[in-house]
Amino acid sequence: MIVHGRSDSTLNRNGVRLGSADIHDVVERLPEITEALVIGAEEPDGGYWMPLFVVLADGVTLDDALREKIKEAIRTGASPRHVPDEIIEVPGIPHTRTGKKLEVPVKRLLQGAPVEQVVNPAAVDAPDLIDHFARLGTERRRRPA
Repeated sequence: MIVHGRSDSTLNRNGVRLGSADIHDVVERLPEITEALVIGAEEPDGGYWMPLFVVLADGVTLDDALREKIKEAIRTGASPRHVPDEIIEVPGIPHTRTGKKLEVPVKRLLQGAPVEQVVNPAAVDAPDLIDHFARLGTERRRRPA
């Protein structure tokens, strides 16, 4: 059997479609970043929120200069429309036991879906990261608009 096509999530911002792996590839080439995850979440008000989560290399701080470096890398390596709305430092990126990033489950957690409806923690390499992203989603929904 031969499978053709993408296995990563597709982002659709302003009508431009791009695979999330294209952004991951650009960002993960930066020596300051060990891993990245970008998601595109439709919001209840019709908006579209596209955060980039990054795991930093040892001794690196996510400051304004690094944020600008990441944005410029995405702007030139992918497209200006795919520069994220926010760049957020996280302790790690959750994966399946086979190593695939949990893009869709993270998106659903950030949109407010309960953990038990999104993913089986036993199927995740670091279940504590699932709770971390669920908390991020709760915190974001509590922010005033």
